[in-house]
Amino acid sequence: MSYEDEAHDPQKMTRRQLMRHSAWFGAAVGLAVVGGEVVSHVAGTALADSARPTLRFAQVSDSHIGFTGTANTSVTDTFTEAISQVNSLGYEPDFVIHTGDLTHLSTQEQFDQCKQMMQGFKTPHVFTVPGEHDSSDDGGSRYRSTFGGGTRGDGWYSFDIAGVHVIGLVNTLNLKNLGHLGQDQLDFIQKDVAGLSSDTPLIVFSHIPLFAMYPQWGWGTDDATQALSYMKRFSSVTCLNGHVHQLFTKTEGNVTFYSGTTTAYPLPKPGDGPAPKPVTLPAGQLHQALGIREVTYQKGQQQLAIKEQTLK
Repeated sequence: MSYEDEAHDPQKMTRRQLMRHSAWFGAAVGLAVVGGEVVSHVAGTALADSARPTLRFAQVSDSHIGFTGTANTSVTDTFTEAISQVNSLGYEPDFVIHTGDLTHLSTQEQFDQCKQMMQGFKTPHVFTVPGEHDSSDDGGSRYRSTFGGGTRGDGWYSFDIAGVHVIGLVNTLNLKNLGHLGQDQLDFIQKDVAGLSSDTPLIVFSHIPLFAMYPQWGWGTDDATQALSYMKRFSSVTCLNGHVHQLFTKTEGNVTFYSGTTTAYPLPKPGDGPAPKPVTLPAGQLHQALGIREVTYQKGQQQLAIKEQTLK
């Protein structure tokens, strides 16, 4: 396979190729672990070279470009602020992930606008997965035509970087109540991790949570247990998701789940009201409900470090 072929297949990218090739996938999270301990630093200041992590990336989620309403009168402004905040971390992230609902109504205009805005990230790569708002009327075809280059099936993929294996999953198609992966994707996951050493850290990201956060609102994935069963032998599995527009952490055995916040508008806490509708906050409080996430990894360590930031 030529370099060009490899560069357009995230699963086959080496770290060097990944750092040279920009692909459009998506979200904003930044984590760092050095010597087994979380290293915190003020945005805008760089870590000392001796403490520089092996891998640093950021997660953003639920930008909902195209939304109009009192919960946020300008989602483009707050997404622009989130991009600027990622760019002010004090280092250039190896990549940025966007965990879905890039758009609100999945129109081509909204996809084009979001893609143009994400070109403002100062990083070699932006990786994305779709939310249900990105496939509201066409099964995700417009999303894939804009962001799905090099992916498989309905937009899933994986790649290796700095000793970490990263998997982007699609659980927003064929929805009934809960998120759904489907047999083709389950088969992909099983084959994808089969040849990996059990001490390889796994990072898995999707839009809808891979755990039962609040099934009554569809905040879970009906076949996630099967998917996660293929990862039981790994010592460290980190799952990142969007969809719920709020921070939440849960650990089950070797798997730690992190729900990310949004750059658009808050949703109610689970069970607070009849449905997860956009919440309009009092004046001046919106930015505290929005934010980005930093993620870092140091070679030789199993755990990743997570740091949350609200929008400034």
